[in-house]
Amino acid sequence: MLGSVIHGPRDVRADDLPEPTVLTSNDAVVRVVAACVCGSDLWPYRGVTPTSEPHGIGHELVGVVEALGDDVTSAKVGDLVVVPFSFGCGECQSCLAGFPSACDRVTFYGGQDRDGLPVEGAQSARVRIPFAQSTLVPVPLDVDEAEAEGLIPSLLTLADVMSTGHHAAVSARVGQGSTVVVVGDGAVGLCAVVAAKRLGASRIVIMSRHADRTALARELGATDVVAERGEAGIAAVREILGGLADCALECVGTDVSMQQALGVVRGGGSVGFVGVPNGGAELPIGQIFRKNLTVGGGMAPARSYIEELLPDVLSGAIDPGRVFDLTLPLSEVAEAYAAMDERRATKVLLRP
Repeated sequence: MLGSVIHGPRDVRADDLPEPTVLTSNDAVVRVVAACVCGSDLWPYRGVTPTSEPHGIGHELVGVVEALGDDVTSAKVGDLVVVPFSFGCGECQSCLAGFPSACDRVTFYGGQDRDGLPVEGAQSARVRIPFAQSTLVPVPLDVDEAEAEGLIPSLLTLADVMSTGHHAAVSARVGQGSTVVVVGDGAVGLCAVVAAKRLGASRIVIMSRHADRTALARELGATDVVAERGEAGIAAVREILGGLADCALECVGTDVSMQQALGVVRGGGSVGFVGVPNGGAELPIGQIFRKNLTVGGGMAPARSYIEELLPDVLSGAIDPGRVFDLTLPLSEVAEAYAAMDERRATKVLLRP
């Protein structure tokens, strides 16, 4: 079968890989209907996160269950399922508290599980899913119905970026009437706009310098745009809102973006951060202390959010799939990564 493999910096290939099989009683094999490239995939692609040896890549998929281990009853063969970017056991303290991404045995795509068994990257024709009982989320439509209704892109966002944007908004305590600043105009930032609107924010400012992303952000619910950065950006937010924001959603993961998020929030406000930390991002405890800020977030517990967000996708109340602006066959995965790296695309959907 075809599957994406990263061999080194700027070297992602569609390689011929062995077909996965059920290896434990809690496994599933899922045929991938759609996968995609994530902004966090660009860190190893750019060499920021070194690749020591070739391995599968990708961590977002929607697919059809083709085989199940004997202990899996949460889905059946033939089901269309959303699969989150991390797999939790469903039994440990973190999983039971609703944080499967912090599972004691958390497993990710593109390597091995805790028993040393292979897990393909999500950008593949088929993937073995460990902890399938607690991981798979069936969709109450078959794949043909979902395709006909154009729902596959939005369903795919639930595996990561929409759930992650929602996590930023929940962590920042966005609620009815909140004023919100979103730092980052990538797919997660755009989904954070959707999440903030869904939770009742009255004003949503996105910090963006890119005309295409700014336009989409406005269509998704942003009320205002700030192109400035640093102190100029803070001043622009003050002018727009008549003061600083109640909440900031940090969706990038750098020191600069975190400083910006902390700077645009009023005293006693909240920051939700979900950008994968890179570039030495650290929290300035003194500033947080002086302003009485609440800072929360981290790796999104996507599995815990999918069932909450799924009805709104199915009803059309939210349409986060609009963040995809390029669709390519899996065989052209190298171009998918290049397009995102060169900012020719916001997020690329891959079709095996």
